[in-house]
Amino acid sequence: MKKSFSLFCLFTFSLALVGCVTTSKNIVNEKGKPSVYQDVGSNSRQTQGNGIESQDIVAMVDTMIRDIVSTGFLVNKKTPPRIIIDSKYFKNQSSSIINKNLITERLLINLNRAALGRMVFLEREDIEMVVDERELKREGTLSTGSLGNAKKIHGADYRLGGKIMSLDTLNNRTGDETKYHQISFKLVDLETGALVWTNIYEFKKSSASNVIYR
Repeated sequence: MKKSFSLFCLFTFSLALVGCVTTSKNIVNEKGKPSVYQDVGSNSRQTQGNGIESQDIVAMVDTMIRDIVSTGFLVNKKTPPRIIIDSKYFKNQSSSIINKNLITERLLINLNRAALGRMVFLEREDIEMVVDERELKREGTLSTGSLGNAKKIHGADYRLGGKIMSLDTLNNRTGDETKYHQISFKLVDLETGALVWTNIYEFKKSSASNVIYR
């Protein structure tokens, strides 16, 4: 009796196992749509909205860098000016959703490369990193760096400011939305408040309002 029951259990388990294997063979596992690399400076074929897109960021930053370098005011000083470029005073007053750091970080890094030491850029977003290291050196926990200990953290001469603004219009007949963007850039003298450099980048786009920016 026990032997018959054992054989029955084994037979039942075998049927269940075969059923599982058979079922697994019938599972449809289609591949998803493959990702496609695109040139960040070109229009996207998949999504064409009227917001700020990668090609706009690349174009505006390149324009600003060329203008700053070509003016010669900042790059021809005997003592390289100290500049802060970040998004703290770069305000988004437009209806577009945009991470401002995409603009200011690209401007900072590419301008630093183009300046070739003729401008010095200071870090303020992560200043705690500098403060912590200085304290460890001065209390003797860490040795002095190869450049020695500076008496104070460098103060800046100029800082980036600016605004992202937009004007939106909607065509009730076609449903198309037109958006005009005006992005202003300025470098402010941190002692006098004078504007030592300014420029504007602008563009206008029209499209069906069905592209979502996040």
